[in-house]
Parts: sequence; structure tokens; C-alpha cells
Amino acid sequence: MAKVITPRQEDYSQWYNDLVYRSGLADQSAVRGCMVIKPHGYALWENMQAILDKMFKDTGHVNAYFPLFVPKSLFEAEEKNAEGFAKECAVVTHYRLKTDPNNKSKLIVDPEAKLEEELIVRPTSEAIIWNTYRDWIKSYRDLPILINQWANVVRWEMRTRPFLRTTEFLWQEGHTAHSTENEAIEEALKMHEVYTRFAEDYMAMPVIKGAKTANERFAGAVDTFTIEAMMQDGKALQAGTSHYLGQNFAKAFNVKFLSDQNREEFVYATSWGVSTRLIGALVMCHSDDDGLILPPRLAPIQVVIVPIPKPSEQIDQVAKTLMDQLKSQNIRVNYDQDEKNRPGFKFAEHELKGVPIRIGIGARDLEQGLVEVARRDTKEKIQIPVDKLSTEIPLMLEKIQINLFDRAKNFRDQKTHFVDDRKSFEEIINGPGGFVYAHWDGSSETENAIKESTKATIRCIPLDAPEEDGQCIWTGVKSKKRVLFARAY
Repeated sequence: MAKVITPRQEDYSQWYNDLVYRSGLADQSAVRGCMVIKPHGYALWENMQAILDKMFKDTGHVNAYFPLFVPKSLFEAEEKNAEGFAKECAVVTHYRLKTDPNNKSKLIVDPEAKLEEELIVRPTSEAIIWNTYRDWIKSYRDLPILINQWANVVRWEMRTRPFLRTTEFLWQEGHTAHSTENEAIEEALKMHEVYTRFAEDYMAMPVIKGAKTANERFAGAVDTFTIEAMMQDGKALQAGTSHYLGQNFAKAFNVKFLSDQNREEFVYATSWGVSTRLIGALVMCHSDDDGLILPPRLAPIQVVIVPIPKPSEQIDQVAKTLMDQLKSQNIRVNYDQDEKNRPGFKFAEHELKGVPIRIGIGARDLEQGLVEVARRDTKEKIQIPVDKLSTEIPLMLEKIQINLFDRAKNFRDQKTHFVDDRKSFEEIINGPGGFVYAHWDGSSETENAIKESTKATIRCIPLDAPEEDGQCIWTGVKSKKRVLFARAY
């Protein structure tokens, strides 16, 4: 197969786009800023969804579904939330079309079908959910409410990129209600940890856990906790957020409960979410110029068997036996019986799609009881006895998973810098890039000045960063803790 991917070092942005489209993750659509998620991409999302859904349910959450449309008056109720999303909202004003009297082949908006109240196509669901919770919550006995929903949302983005930033995207959003502040904060931190475990244990993507600054918090949140990952161009990507909302939404929607002390109090809230942006993170964290590299725990196909040069009765029998053995161990395996293309074409195609392990079965090797096994992460090829495959393949999949995490972590460590002055900070941000730990004076004015001058943002205030005496790299004001800076997606 001819090279179809722009080299990563030549044009990182084009490399990413080429990879998304040519590996079969997504396709362009007729709607500006929207994409079609193709079967290979959707299978990846389904695997993510299944794992996360179990993690949510294991922590006591249940799924529900709320409307796509939010009455404008409800959306406006929490002012900071409304202001934060206002520029990205799609608005429904009419509910019917009619034939244009001057051109029967055209449809026009029926002016008589104007809605009494405009509807916002949800950019997030806090408003519609908290309006509902007001009817559900009367007493402390009704709490906590631990609900998640899998849904689509619309945010009218001006600049879009597949998976990373699209006008419509898929996600999950948890919305919980609690009787105490401590319980709500504990919930927000618990889900923050769930996202961390998913990113590191399943995506093989190391992350930094931290809290957002006031400038970067979710609109309407008291605190936002984030996980930040480094992509292969040294930029940061926000991979998941969990928000402690305090009583802001409860007060906006008048959601009160009668406590066990017989006092009426406002409810405490959280919300948290990850989206199909994680697919983009996966692509940029691990892949190369030959295609996707997918962690085995998420790959739609973990093992592909390719007959060399084509299927035969002998090869089919070995492949069938092996497939049965691997499937009994819950390994996702496929036998490529396509006779239209030669083995070399198939190898390149499966490499492009990121299949972790490829097994080539040929008549000559079978005479010696061997098959060729290729790893996608290292491109190493080894011969393994047929009777050892059912034990060796699961071990190899685990080695690939660990190697991808270690490789990504080593890369991040090499591109992580600690600086104490403005000159060094600017040289790194404008040069090799990466993560920069530096002191900051804590003011929004300084944060904005750094962003305007360097395009670097404070990705988070790391939760595990030790206190240390220092001076803000921009103003020289004393500081007790370093924060994490980077340019970001």
C-alpha cells in the first residue's frame, strides 16, 4: 500500500486529520463542523463507553436520559453557566416548514409556526436536569441522586477538528445531588479518580490530575478538577473534567430539601463528563506515520489472522482453532479471509487501523509448527509455535498495553520542564514546547497576560504538587506552589 499519511514531523495537524479519515475512524459530513463516526471509530467509542459505564455503575450511579432541547428561560437561570455557553448555542425558533409559494421545490420556515419560547439545543444539561430535580427532591431521604446520561450535545464551534472539537459530539454527563458539601466534593473527586484510572489503565495515557484556575473553571462551578495529557507534539489535551457546583444550580432552580434536622436547605451538586474527544487523544498519544496504534484493552480488533498467501483448508483449520481458543479468553480476534488483496496490502491495512497483534499463517511455517506474530507497537516480528499461541498472545497483549503507557510517560517526562524565570519559560513554550511547571502569583490578570503573550495556559494546579517557596515567573510576586503551563488543544 502506498503511503497515505502526511509525516508527523512535517505537519502534525495534517498528520492527525489524515490518520482519522484514512484509518476509517470518521468521515466528513454535509453539516459544517460535524463528522460521521464510521464503524471502526464507533466500535472504539463503544468499547470506551462499556468500560466507563461499568466504572460508573460500580460507584453507585445509574443511567437516565433528559431532553435535547432546553427552554431558553431555564438556560438563563444560572447566569454564569448561560454566559459561558451563550456564544456556542444553537437556537430553535420555529417548529414547521412549508412550501415556498414562489417555488414549489423549496421549503421555507412557516412564520406562523414560531415557538412561544425559543429552545436551546443542549450544549450541556445542567439546566434541564436541575429543573427536573426540583420535582424529585423534597427530603434528605431523596438524596443522594447519582445519575449519568449518555447523549449528544451541540456547541457551535468556529474552528473544528474531528473528535477534538466538533459542533456535535457524543459524551456522557453525570449530574449528582447531595445533602452536604463534603459529600458533593467527595463525589467530584471520586469521579476525577475514575477518569484518571480509565485514561491510564485503558487508554495507556498518563495524565496529570489537578484543579482548574478560576479563569478556566466550568461555567457555574465552584471547583473544576481536570486530567491533562500530553500529545506527541508537546501540547496538552484536557481529557476529562469533574465539577463541584456547590449550591449554584440548586439556588438558580430553587432545589431545596428538608434535612434530618427539619431545616430547609439548598442541595449541593456535581457534574462530570468525557466525550468522543478521547478518541482524538488516543490517536495523538500513540500513533505513528503508518497509522493508528491502539491500546489492546480498547482496540476493536485485538488480533488479526492473515493467511499467507491466501486461505486454504489447512490454514483455515489452524485459524479456526486459534480463534476459538482466543475468543474463549475474551480476546477480540478476526480472520482476514479476503482473497482480493495480497498479504502485503492486508498487513498495511491492519497496521493503518491499529490492530495490536497480527498473526501470519503460511503453509511453509506450518510445516515446522510455527506462525509469524507481529506487534503493532514495536513492529517486532517473531515466530511462535502454534501450540503456544493461546498462552503467548494474551501475555503479548498485556505487554503491548504496558509498553504504550511507559512509552507515553517517558515521552511526557522528557518534555516536562521546571523553570524559575520568564526568559526560560518563553524559550521552552516558543521552542520545543511541552509541560512547564512554574510559579504563578495567583492572579487572573497575570494568567491572562501569560496567555496573551505566549498562547500558553495554566492547564491545572496539580493536586500532588508540594509546597515550595518561589516567585511568579511573570511578576516576581512570592508563590508557594508551581502550576502546570502548556499550549493546548
